Amino acid sequence: MAASVLVLAACKQGSDADPVELGRRAYAANCIACHNPDPTRDGSVGPALAGSAPELVRARVLRAEYPAGYAPKRDTHLMPAQPFLASEVENLAAYLRSLPAGR
Repeated sequence: MAASVLVLAACKQGSDADPVELGRRAYAANCIACHNPDPTRDGSVGPALAGSAPELVRARVLRAEYPAGYAPKRDTHLMPAQPFLASEVENLAAYLRSLPAGR
């Protein structure tokens, strides 16, 4: 019984987390292999992402494309589409928009 209560409490905490925190978690779990753990700094493969517009995050994560008229920071196409993150895109965008762009 106690274990069930703890599991339910953990699920409740996760559902109450704000989008910025959920985005931070998604970024830490999925993005830092190529992008810097600090999104305001360039990574070894990917550029700094702080301040990224939601349209850019959506296009890059879901389709590995750039939005119309966007000039990429790096002229590479190394990032594959990551459709498994579809449910996290809005949270990732909220997190990245919450940070000051570049340092």
